[in-house]
Amino acid sequence: MVATRILNPRNDIAFKKIFGTEQNKHLLINFLNTVVGNQLSGSIKEVTFLKRDLDPETVGKKQSAVDVLVEDDNGIRYVVEMQVAGGEGFEKRAIFYASKAYVSQMNIGGKYQDLKEVIFLALCDFDIFPSKADYKSEHLIVDKKTFDQDLKGMSFTFVNLPKFDKEIKLGGKKVSELALEEKWYYFLKHAEDLPLSGIEALVGKDNIIKDAFNAIDAVNWQEHELYAYEDVIKAEMDARWIKENQLAAAEQKGIATVARKMLSKNKSLEEISEFTGLSIGELEKMKGN
Repeated sequence: MVATRILNPRNDIAFKKIFGTEQNKHLLINFLNTVVGNQLSGSIKEVTFLKRDLDPETVGKKQSAVDVLVEDDNGIRYVVEMQVAGGEGFEKRAIFYASKAYVSQMNIGGKYQDLKEVIFLALCDFDIFPSKADYKSEHLIVDKKTFDQDLKGMSFTFVNLPKFDKEIKLGGKKVSELALEEKWYYFLKHAEDLPLSGIEALVGKDNIIKDAFNAIDAVNWQEHELYAYEDVIKAEMDARWIKENQLAAAEQKGIATVARKMLSKNKSLEEISEFTGLSIGELEKMKGN
């Protein structure tokens, strides 16, 4: 394999290129069988891509879109999400998305007993559950007392990529020694940073991982796709810049408040300057106001 420029698979456009296209359907099937196969009665042979926009049932309700939404040959639906940044309410968002995918199966005249299971899978590039020791967690609806799974409509799987990365490094595992499921996670976390030797070591005998690398090799992308990829990077950088500036502004406001309180208590300008980092000139101006 001769690599040109391997793109970041966690980028929204790249992630959908790998797992959300007919061309690379075999990658998604392998990924699902590998990551959530233990939850299934049999392996997935085929999937059908569904409309990613989960329309509201009534006008004025919230509309949402997921990264990948598919239905397998047994009717089970899968919501697959790549989440690069943490935020309050992501767990509730997961429930919302899974619920929308579940109820959207029901057509007029349909029967409740015909509703199929929905599996929500989130790949998180942040520590979603800090208190959990394991990087992968699977959540079911169970009886509080007996832990019986009587309600089998929805389940949730979260993969904590930073925690996975830390565990691999602490364990001293070589890339070539990783199991296929681990290779998928390592690919998602490090694909764009690996040298050719690292790519070859990760691929090993697993040609499915080689196909995943080919899917995000820039040489195989159309120009408009690369523009869309760069737009996502720009939007993320802009959002980070805005957040950093908001934090800086809040910090400066806090420092100014402390300085004014110290001035009101007749502390020396030198003492206030040393404590807050503000210059004597800035403090004199503040005192004059």
